[in-house]
Amino acid sequence: MSDIDMKVDPARASALISQLQGVNERIAAVAKGRAVRLVAVSKLKPVNDILALHEAPTRQLHFGENYSQELGQKAELLPRTIQWHFIGGLQSGRCKDLAKIPNLWCVSSVDNLKKAQLLDKYRGEKIKAEPETQKLNIHVQVNTSGEESKSGCAPGDDVVALCRSIVSDCPNLHLLGLMTIGAIARSVATTAENENEDFKMLTEQRDLVTKELGLDRELELSMGMSEDFEGAIAMGSGEVRVGSTIFGQRPAKSEAKILA
Repeated sequence: MSDIDMKVDPARASALISQLQGVNERIAAVAKGRAVRLVAVSKLKPVNDILALHEAPTRQLHFGENYSQELGQKAELLPRTIQWHFIGGLQSGRCKDLAKIPNLWCVSSVDNLKKAQLLDKYRGEKIKAEPETQKLNIHVQVNTSGEESKSGCAPGDDVVALCRSIVSDCPNLHLLGLMTIGAIARSVATTAENENEDFKMLTEQRDLVTKELGLDRELELSMGMSEDFEGAIAMGSGEVRVGSTIFGQRPAKSEAKILA
């Protein structure tokens, strides 16, 4: 952690804590006792906001970032007890820098073997240099909606093949599960009672991968964001990614500040 003094405005901290607690209460109401991980999506928000939620009383552990450079800068400034998630579009050229962040807990947007192999290679180098570094958790991103604008593996053979390669050939990675973002229109229409076709598809893909690979453990589903996380949890999601509901509206990228 850097020596930079990060002042946390008490009024801002109070609002953030209240908003986080509200999301946790909504998760608990739908999860019915099942453990669901909340990733607080802090992209374009200052480290002061993250620290306010990581400290007592909330002690939020998991934070998600969309931009690798921003994640790296924040990881340098903030405590190593934070468990970072990279949830943005993954570029091959960024895999090295990401994999070397010691407390990067998960990359949720792996969509081809080349990127998995690069993450595995550079995480292996980090583990060799610092043996206390953990294997890197991976979600394989699945394009459940078939939209050309969306990243992700095609459902079926492609997903199975990528997952098989990660399990068999990437010793420094741990296949945690599958992730989807899905179509916006479907997200808006999702409720705890109204099933989302993208979430249904991801569940089917998870079951397919488990069967084809002969896994004796259950892969998790990472699905659900601010607009649809309650419906996602009702359909079995083990992880939801919530940003604006906790942090409020984001600034333009050009106006964002790492330190408030």
